[in-house]
Order: sequence, then C-alpha cells, then structure tokens
Amino acid sequence: MASAITIPRRLPLLLVADNVLLPGSSMRIPVKSMRNMNMVKGRLLSRNTLSSTIIGVIPRDPSDEQGDDLSSIHHIGTAAVVVQVTGTNWPKPAYTLLVTGLCRFKLQELLQEAPYPVATVNQLDKLPGLIDDNINMKNMGELDVLAENFREQASKLVDMLDISIPVVAKLKKMLEKLPDQHLPDICAAIVKASYSEKIQVLDAIDLTERFKKALPLLMRQIEGLKLLQKTRKDKFEIITKKEGSNRPGNMKRMFGKISSDLEEDEDGDIDELMDLEQKIKAADMPEHALKAAMKEFKRMKKMPQQMPEHAMIRNYLDLMVELPWSKHSKDALDIAQARKDMDEDHYGMEKPKKRVLEYLAVRQLKQTLRGPILCFIGPPGVGKTSIGKSIAHTLGREFYRISLGGVCDQSDIRGHRRTYIGSMPGRILQGLKLVGTNNPVFLLDEVDKLGKSLHGDPAAALLEVLDPAQNDSFTDHYLNVPFDLSQVLFIATANNMATIPPALLDRMELIQIPGYTQEEKVNIADRHLIPKQLKEHGLTAEQIQIPTDTVQLIASKYTREAGVRNLERKIGGVCRAVAVRVAEASPKSKGDKPAPEVDKKQIDNESVSESMSQEASTLAHPPEMPFVIDEVALEDILGPPQFESEVSQRLSQPGVAVGMAWTPMGGEILFVEATRMDGEGKLILTGQLGDVMKESANLALNWVRSNAHKLGLSGILSNASKKDTHIHFPAGAVGKDGPSAGVTVVTVLVSLLSKQCVRSDTAMTGEITLRGLVLPVGGIKEKVLAAHRAGLRRIILPKRNEKDLLEIPNNVRNDLAIVLVTRLEDVLNAAFDDGFPSVVSEHSVPSKL
Repeated sequence: MASAITIPRRLPLLLVADNVLLPGSSMRIPVKSMRNMNMVKGRLLSRNTLSSTIIGVIPRDPSDEQGDDLSSIHHIGTAAVVVQVTGTNWPKPAYTLLVTGLCRFKLQELLQEAPYPVATVNQLDKLPGLIDDNINMKNMGELDVLAENFREQASKLVDMLDISIPVVAKLKKMLEKLPDQHLPDICAAIVKASYSEKIQVLDAIDLTERFKKALPLLMRQIEGLKLLQKTRKDKFEIITKKEGSNRPGNMKRMFGKISSDLEEDEDGDIDELMDLEQKIKAADMPEHALKAAMKEFKRMKKMPQQMPEHAMIRNYLDLMVELPWSKHSKDALDIAQARKDMDEDHYGMEKPKKRVLEYLAVRQLKQTLRGPILCFIGPPGVGKTSIGKSIAHTLGREFYRISLGGVCDQSDIRGHRRTYIGSMPGRILQGLKLVGTNNPVFLLDEVDKLGKSLHGDPAAALLEVLDPAQNDSFTDHYLNVPFDLSQVLFIATANNMATIPPALLDRMELIQIPGYTQEEKVNIADRHLIPKQLKEHGLTAEQIQIPTDTVQLIASKYTREAGVRNLERKIGGVCRAVAVRVAEASPKSKGDKPAPEVDKKQIDNESVSESMSQEASTLAHPPEMPFVIDEVALEDILGPPQFESEVSQRLSQPGVAVGMAWTPMGGEILFVEATRMDGEGKLILTGQLGDVMKESANLALNWVRSNAHKLGLSGILSNASKKDTHIHFPAGAVGKDGPSAGVTVVTVLVSLLSKQCVRSDTAMTGEITLRGLVLPVGGIKEKVLAAHRAGLRRIILPKRNEKDLLEIPNNVRNDLAIVLVTRLEDVLNAAFDDGFPSVVSEHSVPSKL
C-alpha cells in the first residue's frame, strides 16, 4: 500500500541535540549552531515555496555542542514541517523554529556539508493495512491487542490529570480519535522520558516494536502519578490530624493542578497562590476592587509562570494587596494640644495655624470630613514645607512629600497603562503604598513649577486629585480601579500664584505666607535656627553664645530676604568658625598635648581683632569659652556688612523716589530716577521693563503734562518738544513689570521738574489713571515688610488698600507712618517736605443718582 505522506527525496537537515522529534508531535527548536543558522537563512527565510518548509530533523550526539562533527548524527530522523519561524536579527541573529513531525526517514547519502547539510533520504513509515506484505494475520492480532492495551493506559493517564486545564481536555479528546499508528509516538512525546529512550522509540520502525518500546514509558508515568497522589494524600492526612479536618484550604493544597512536569513537586507554587489569594481577601478592598483583583488572580492561575504576563499580573496584584484600601490612622483631635504643638514648631504663621485648628474642630464635631486642599503661597525660606510636616505631626498622620518641580509627564501623576513595558503606578498611589494609610498628609511641593510636554500636562492630571468633588474615585492608569482620596489632606506649596493654571488654582484654598518681620526672624533664630546649627556643628551653649543683638545685626545687615534660609546660612558660618577654634583648643588636635599658655601681656597690649588675625582666626575674643559673638567678631567672620541703608544717599537730589514692588522671592524696594536733556521730546525708559510698566510711565508723563498748569510747571514744560525725558529703574538685570509704580513715576517727574527732593524716609506704591485717581494694588504686606527691612518709616498707600493693613503685624505698623491717598494730588502733598504748595486737591462731585 502506498504511503499517505510523501516527502521530498532531498531534505535540508536540522541537527538537534538533547531532544528527539517524533512523528505527530510538535517541538520548539532554538537555532544555535552555525550550520543550523545557515539552513534557516538559506532555505526558510529566502523562499516561500512549500518544499522549503519541509526539513529533516536529525538527532545528534549531545557531546558535540557546536554540531561540527557530522559523523555523530543519527541514521534515522523525522521529516517535519516548519510551522513558524520567530526571532530577531539585532543585536545578533537568534531564531526559534516551531516544527511538527510528519514521518520517519533513513539517511541514505550526505550530498553536502557546507554551508548546511543536505542529504537524500528514504521514507520509512507506511500506513498499515490488510494487504501490506510486511504484516501477516498473526502480527495483526498481536498489534490489535497491544494497541487496545496502550489506548486504555493512555486514557488512564489522561484521567489522572486535571481535566479543567484546557490542554488536558484537548489531549483527551485527541486521543479518542487518534489512529493506532500515531498513538505510541504521541504518548512517548508527552511523557517524561530520557534522550536514549526516545531514540529507541524513533528507531522502532515496526509498529509492533514501537508499541512495546513506548508502553513501559507510559506505565512508568502512571506509577509516578499514583505515588505523587499517595504522597500528597498522606501529607493531607497528617495536616488534618494536627490542624483539624474542617480546613478546605488543605484539600486544595494537597490536590492542586498538575503541570506538564508531572514529577516536580508543586506544593510551593500552590502555597504561594493560596497565600496571595488570602492576602487579596484580607486586604479589605471595596467590592469593585475585589472583583477586579479576583479576575486577574484567576487569569494568573491559568497562566504558565514562564509567560511575561504572569509576572505583570503578579506585580499588579501585589500593588492591590499593599494599597491601604481601609487602613487609616486615627486623628489626634485635641485642639489645645494641637495649638501648643504648632506654636512650638513655628513662630508666627497665624493663618495656616488657624486653618488647621478649624479643620480639627470641625473634624471633632463631625467625624466624616473631606480633606481640604490647602495651598501655601509665599517666597522661599518662609517654612511652607516644614509647616506641612508640622501639620502631619499635629494630626498624628503619616507624611509624604511629592516634589513637582520640573515634572512634565502626566504619567508621574496618573501612572502608566499596564500594556507598556516597565509600567508603574503614579506618585499618588506610590505614596499611599509607602505610608500604608488612606488618610496621610500629602505635600505637593512646588506646584507652580509644573511643566508640559508631548507626554501630557501633569497640571491637568492633578485636577482630579485636587478636586474634593472628584477625588473620592481617583483612577490611576496602572491600577485602573477607582481609589478614594477624599480623606487625604493635600497641602500644595508655590512661590508664584501667576504660573499656576487657573483651573488648578480654583480647586485649592489659598493661604498667603508673605514673609517674616525683623522681630519674627530674631525669635525664629533663637528658638529654632541656633539650636539646630549648634547640633549640626557639634557645639554646645557652653562653647558659643550668639546674643539677640547679634542675631538682629545678621538679619538686618547680612541678609535682606523674606524667609530665613540665608539667615540660617550666616549662623552656620559663625558656627563653623567657632568649631575651628574649639577643635584647635582641644588636646586631640595637638597630639594630646596641653594647650600652650596665653601671653597675657600680648592680650593686654594688642587689640583682640589684631590678635585673631595673627592666628588666622575669625573671632574677636580670646579663646576662653564660651565664645561670645559680638559685632566685632561678626565682622571678622562674615566680613563687612552686605546691606547698608542707601536711601538717604539716593534721595539727596531731585528726580529720585522710592517705590515698592512684589516679587516671587518677597517684597523689594525700587528706586526710580529721571532726568531731562536736549533732544526731540522722546520718553526713554531703561531697566528691563515689561509692557505694563512702560505703559504706566507713559501714563504718568502724560498726566504731568496735562496738569502742568495746576502743578505750576507750565513754564518748564512749554519747550517739552526740545527735551527728552529719561526714566531709569536701577538693577536693570532684574525684570520688572506691573502697574504699581505709577505713583512713583509721577512723583519722580514732578520732583525733577520742580527741583524739589522727595522725602528720604518715604516709599510709595499705587496704580494711577489719566484722571489722577490712585487705584489699589496687590502684595501690600510683602511691600510694607520690604520697606520696613530697608529702614523706611513712612509709606504712601492707596486708600482702598486700607483693609490689607490688618495683615501687617502690630509691631511693624507701630513703627510706620502710613498715609492713605485717593488722588495723585494727595500723593504729591505727602511725598515732599511741607507738601507741594502748587497743588490744590480737587475732589470729584459725588453722583446724585
């Protein structure tokens, strides 16, 4: 009888070590040797014809790792069809072939060895039939008995496996319909067998002999399964006796599913899966989250561990288990103790303290309260971040800080989707996972410095996080399950409110922290900065003393800032200089020898500062401890004062006035100068000005021109077309923009034209109109504090800013004389000594409507 399968007479050969491909079975073969690589490139990847997909798979000696010795190849092989070729060409070629065996062949003659072997083959497998000469009636009877017994044992083996596994169910269905001639090859391929045993099955050309070779392998596998089940049953009975029989998890542990490697003990994997399932149920998730977690868990159980998606699902489930779905810390609702703690941690800052106490009071009266979204806005160094930590300590909650400076990818907030390689949750969920509670204090630092890129807008991603009406169902892209953030207390910090998107700004409660007064800085230094710096430099109060007058001197002459960061640096510089003297005076620094005696005559005859300079020291006191830092020692350590009062020098001639400006770093005073020269009547503006300030300067000049007669300057301005006016704002490298310099420019122009000097103790701010009205401006507290730090004691403010004076500390207000004005005529009368006699204030007629 002719064969039902016909293969080509010439076949390219694929040499395989440590494995045997049997007809009817499939196998993945990695291509490693050079000959196999050449065969894949030359015959499989270069053609699409049918003949090129049939190859000969030949076993070879496992000791020949490179596959160079063709004498070690087996004389019988399997013709196979190439089902799939997978791999890559970068960084180097690597392929894997999926092949399915067709029939046996015998190697006749090797036609070529390079670049890959090709041989003529003779097909061996024949379809058995009654008219086949090779099989007589006696052999047919024996073959039927063997086939029936073999099929019975194969069915028994499949029945011992878990039928719920799709592969096992498919195998059972296939064995029922499989012809007898394919039965021994298929079963020998799926059971555990050695290389030599599979070679014997391959060499068994006669079907009867093939059944006899494969049947012992099948019986051995069945016995192994029986032994494994018996071992698990005994173990189950032992656990039952120890722990009781009413534990359904033990049965599941003893009789779990059996994988393809039937001899491997799977108790560890089953225990691990059971532990994960118990953790999922013990995490106390909401119903929707538990449903999603169990769905992914069931997917993972059906998946082999070698699949990459198995690890992805495991990481996802670990995150869900570790998230604090229902774990929360109990709030410390003692209002009196909270007030005491915050006063100890921070001096001043009345607004933030008041808001936190309000939150605690409402929380005490009503247990369920959504966490507020607070935003502290102020210059650097005023304690915005530290007060967030203090609030968390006061509430008894966990604290987590998220730095948003420079973040330009929305995935940092909302996470990556799990379809991407290397995906991970966003910073919000990572923070919750680390703190372990669902009601921590989250500090979103530098929210005004968020960026935007092709990867999305992180500020837009924060809208859901910081919206009290939406964040109870915040959805991270990685988690893809809503998480409740309503109990989290969010605190954002920013230096500049102008760069925060309006939609994000609308969702936050703004609390301004403008800066500290001189008295507040001294108190902060005495309470916090000096003890901190002494501890960091290894000093004690018995070794160094910094009096209050010295701290005030540092704050006024060596720093001029809204915060206390530079003040702390200067105190640290003093501590370092003293640490050098203390280390030199200690015996250890001199080889454990006592310090030499000090020449008292030298101390009497020479000044302290000269003695210290000779010893290369920066202190102005003798080395006896404690070192008391006075003004002389301070100048030796920190050098000459960096800030001196220059107001009186600047205002000694007409055409100069002092304005006040707001910056993200705090308030600043602003000198404005003007002069006139021969020209074409142009207005020249210099000093790195923005468009708004240029318009204010033009507005001020036009008002002076239109009111020249009333000001008594008509004669001077009569030849204005022949004079250029130059207005300069010093510190030209610093950008300046805003309408609040209008009154200052008017005062400067009037001073220049009238040749009268502006009062040297006065600063002013306010926006102007063409009709001479003075309109209110912002940043009053920052501006007033800046003028106070600069030594100015008289302030001109718009009348409508009177309400903002309540924010200024009482000690600062008591030091200042504040003049409130409504029109430019009032400004001029207040800016000059004894007023401006030519100006008569004209008040508008009130409306009768």
